[in-house]
Amino acid sequence: MVSVCLSARRRPPPRPDRSGPVCPRPAAAFPLPASAGPGPFPRGGSGMAAGRSPPTFLLLGAAGGGKSLLVRRLRQLSAEEPAELGEPPATLPTVGTNLTDLRLPQKVTVRELGGCMGPIWPSYYSECSALLFVVDASNPTQVSSSCIQLLSVLSAEPLASVPVLVLFNKIDLPCYMSLVEMKSLFRMQDVVSCATQPITMLETSARNGTGLADVLQWLRTALKDPC
Repeated sequence: MVSVCLSARRRPPPRPDRSGPVCPRPAAAFPLPASAGPGPFPRGGSGMAAGRSPPTFLLLGAAGGGKSLLVRRLRQLSAEEPAELGEPPATLPTVGTNLTDLRLPQKVTVRELGGCMGPIWPSYYSECSALLFVVDASNPTQVSSSCIQLLSVLSAEPLASVPVLVLFNKIDLPCYMSLVEMKSLFRMQDVVSCATQPITMLETSARNGTGLADVLQWLRTALKDPC
């Protein structure tokens, strides 16, 4: 018997089997319609993404100027069936922000910011379509601080072309200063000549409604003729 020795060859280790099942790519089982956008709501649908926010008017001024009562009265007068103003409701100083919708007849939102929030007023300027600034005409000790606030607001870049309505409020009180006196104290002639915004001034009483019809008319004009 002849024994033949075959040279032993070292076989390489077996390679892992990669021929197993391959996960298929996800098929478009539910294709989006051609009108659908990238978001969850179709274009032109009734979702929030398709809607537009109403114009926002900022209501600013020092604390105690009557802003809260003013916006309540405006809401009463702009309702589809305006009611008698009646006795003024009790109000509390605004701490934070209050949102009130008005119909002019287009829907607008008035954002009232508390007087104590002055340092963060600028964070709301970019969303502003028009500005109402309320001054307490019955409080001479507040004139200087209100004037400084107004000048600061008018110098803000986001408000450079926003229409401004300055309201000298509380003229129903016996100690109020007239429009001529307030213009002189505020040096409104110089303010208006230097400002880049169109500025209107009105006397109002949120308590008895004096001048509020003119305020509503100004708001409607600001909507029709944005700057």
